[in-house]
Amino acid sequence: MIMPNHIFLTLPIFFFIFNFLIVVPSAIGDDNFQYSECRSYYNCGLLKNISYPFWATGSRSQHCGRKDYELTCREDQYPVMKIKDQDFLVLNFSGQFYTMTIARSDLWDTPCTTDIVNTTLDYDRFSYVQDVRNLSLFYGCLPQSESVLNNFTCKVERTDHNISYYVDDSFSRIRLKNWTSCYTNIRVPIMGVDAMPLENVTTGVLKEVLKQGFQVAYDAEWEICKRCLMSHGTCGSNSSSDSFVCYCGDGPYDRICSIPGDDAWNWKRKVIIAAPSAGTGLIICVIVCCIKARKQIFKRSNNQDLEAFIRTNGPLSVKRYKFSEIRKMTKSFKDKLGQGGYGEVYKGNLLDGSPVAVKVLKASKGSGENFINEVASISRTSHVNVVTLLGYCFEGQKKALIYEFMPNGSLEKYTYKENALQTSNPQLEVEQLLDIVTGIARGLEYLHLGCNTRILHFDIKPHNILLDENFCPKISDFGLSKLCLKKESIMSMLDARGTIGYIAPEVFCRNFGGVSVKADVYSYGMMVLEMVGGRKNINARASHTSDVCFPDWVYKQLEMGSSLGLPNGVTEEENKLARKMILVGLWCIQTKPSDRPSMSRVIEMLQGSIEALQIPPKPVLTFPVRTPPESSMLSLTCSFLD
Repeated sequence: MIMPNHIFLTLPIFFFIFNFLIVVPSAIGDDNFQYSECRSYYNCGLLKNISYPFWATGSRSQHCGRKDYELTCREDQYPVMKIKDQDFLVLNFSGQFYTMTIARSDLWDTPCTTDIVNTTLDYDRFSYVQDVRNLSLFYGCLPQSESVLNNFTCKVERTDHNISYYVDDSFSRIRLKNWTSCYTNIRVPIMGVDAMPLENVTTGVLKEVLKQGFQVAYDAEWEICKRCLMSHGTCGSNSSSDSFVCYCGDGPYDRICSIPGDDAWNWKRKVIIAAPSAGTGLIICVIVCCIKARKQIFKRSNNQDLEAFIRTNGPLSVKRYKFSEIRKMTKSFKDKLGQGGYGEVYKGNLLDGSPVAVKVLKASKGSGENFINEVASISRTSHVNVVTLLGYCFEGQKKALIYEFMPNGSLEKYTYKENALQTSNPQLEVEQLLDIVTGIARGLEYLHLGCNTRILHFDIKPHNILLDENFCPKISDFGLSKLCLKKESIMSMLDARGTIGYIAPEVFCRNFGGVSVKADVYSYGMMVLEMVGGRKNINARASHTSDVCFPDWVYKQLEMGSSLGLPNGVTEEENKLARKMILVGLWCIQTKPSDRPSMSRVIEMLQGSIEALQIPPKPVLTFPVRTPPESSMLSLTCSFLD
């Protein structure tokens, strides 16, 4: 909200009068006590000689530290600090480098925990140091067909499997493909690779690594504090506002203590004489700066909101890059891989030579919702069928995301016959199609059920499915995704989102039902029918309604016993597999969300016998008539009748 000019310009005068007439006099009575108290060090459990910004109830008053640096002292043990509702043991700290070593208290002496959540920090106060790496702990896993040494035993609720595994950033990513059957997983920061290698070690060594904790840098206005100390003051804060205060022998100051001089020229006379001139100059400067910077302040507000969001909900130990580093790793954006509605993708290399895909987002309007969604959603995931986010860049309007590189590109290149002919990409075998379809289903099941926060993708289509060197599918592009609590089955939405041809009916019109994970099921089903049929589900050049309405065409082909888009010469077994995928796809695009299967049920259907699958009824469906910009030549009115 923009304030009227007269209010905007009189605020500095109000704050000036308030500070000098109310705040300063009220602080005179207890100046010397606060100065003496905050100058001394204190001990808390096993940590000795603690000072600003830390404090502890019963040992050191809050005004001697900062609000978010409270320690809970425990006799002959490490003190506990609560960060973002998680308890951390403070193992040591370095006042010289403003770093400290912390460890999750629930993982201090065991890799097993009942608090199955990722580690999060308050990014306003703390940041990871460069030698921190990620440790992923997978719980409730099925036994592996091959011997895997990096395992341990944990009892996890809601599953009968006690086998657990650990993986850290120094391992090969291919090793992760064996652990998709695990019930859940969390990621924990630990010391860098040089601290202790983790591959093929005993559970005892794993415990020692967790006991080492990880280092974070903390920020409590140290530059101001150093100036205060140099002026023979001691650092503290206002307990009510948590703003910095420099406690001095003659009273509190905002920054530094006064310079000693003639005894008659004491600090009270300095305030009385200097206040009018300093206040007048301050008011003039503030008014001039406010007038000049007013427009720029409001222009920056959206970016500030976005920055705050990243600090609060941002990725765990995902590295943040400068845009100059992005330019360097892509060789000034030399090798372009593709382009989407929200940005361009370039091939790049990290410092260790690892290939990456760098998605440079277009200058976002408003609050940059697509960037927020992508970072917030994908940073919560860790699954073989979900693309891995390796880093991001955020500098004003310059935003970029760094992903693992997928050498086989998107599924779109292999889905449609015309693409295969133009790009010389081989048409996928039926068994390959089934593996890819099943992999995508596993990835969606994980997003809907396996994450700590349920993620609705809202843009499942071949273009957003990437294939690695082994044609393992990975879900990507979370720009339109939504986060919701697991207990929420129906979510509220004010806008329709997705790509024409894949959007579920309820997303357009709430008369069909509430928007839930079943919207992703619909998009998945339409994509499966495209993959088997080898054609797009919207044919803008078609002259007959039956050709335009793709599901109607699929039903007719199914009734005639056609193999749809499969090449000639396929075996009877391949025909059965194709028919199974078609039936699953048709069940997924049922009109009512309640008639569609869950992704867990989809996986069971794909892995089960085709004899157990029935042909679903034709949906009776009418989309609302609208012509989106990206499909201006095609109306969305399609009726499927029994």
